[in-house]
Amino acid sequence: MQPNPFLRKLGFSDTDRVVVIHADDIGLCHASVAAMEGLMGAGIVSSMSAMAAAPWFPAAAAFCRSHPEIDMGLHFTLTSESEVSRSRPFSTRDPASGLVDGSGFFHQKAEILYARGKPASVLAELKAQMDYAQASGIDLTHVDSHCLTAWAPKFLPAYLQEPARRGLPSLFLRAERLDGKAAGAEVKKAEAYGRWTGILESRGWPVFDRFEMMPLDRADDRIGEARRKLSGLPPGLTYFVIHPAADTPELRAFTGDWKCRVADYRAFTSSSLRGFLKRSGLRVVGWRALRDAVRKK
Repeated sequence: MQPNPFLRKLGFSDTDRVVVIHADDIGLCHASVAAMEGLMGAGIVSSMSAMAAAPWFPAAAAFCRSHPEIDMGLHFTLTSESEVSRSRPFSTRDPASGLVDGSGFFHQKAEILYARGKPASVLAELKAQMDYAQASGIDLTHVDSHCLTAWAPKFLPAYLQEPARRGLPSLFLRAERLDGKAAGAEVKKAEAYGRWTGILESRGWPVFDRFEMMPLDRADDRIGEARRKLSGLPPGLTYFVIHPAADTPELRAFTGDWKCRVADYRAFTSSSLRGFLKRSGLRVVGWRALRDAVRKK
């Protein structure tokens, strides 16, 4: 892959290993909000994103208002997977929109959203979530997408263009070349990603080279796994995602992957991992630096 042109815009060289260490799902439950202060104090995580449609978003917004230095984005939400705590759209309750199930909640499965969701309905919902988040007093640094559902090719214009009108970069990954075995929907998706990569980079907006995430299906040796993943990063711009939360009865009742979320919180507030990063040669940046570089033009 060619060197990432945005590295130069950030003041780095083509050979630098630059990483955003990012905490997802803030506001999904109280345990995610309870983790915010510890994450900020540890100084390892460089950005977070909150879910405007989630139950504990108001508490996350209140924390941001009292800590304006926090690097907080908006985690666009178009699905609601949990069986015990569901989220609804701001913009509609109409099943014809394709955004809601029979009870008026977001669909639990992304496949249903992709099959039924109308691009115009997604655009209206993303606008509503941005309006609400900005009205809550958060100085948004970016937008990204819960479970990457807004990356469906038919939703990309809404996901990439509307935030840009507000001066907000969207998380997106540079397109990769497909081998000769690719076909059908895979090719169409790659073509769409390639077009949008070209558009964004020609306009001087950030596009990441790679996406890494701490697994949500095993919690053992969290610090060791983080060190291995981070040590192996090549030159370029990497998005490194964790899902941290405090260990609470609510979290344990809320999701089966609670051990991994607690392990993320403990690892990414640890002095051990902080010391490793200082010695690693990685350049850790937040979304605020990316947003401000875009706005300098």
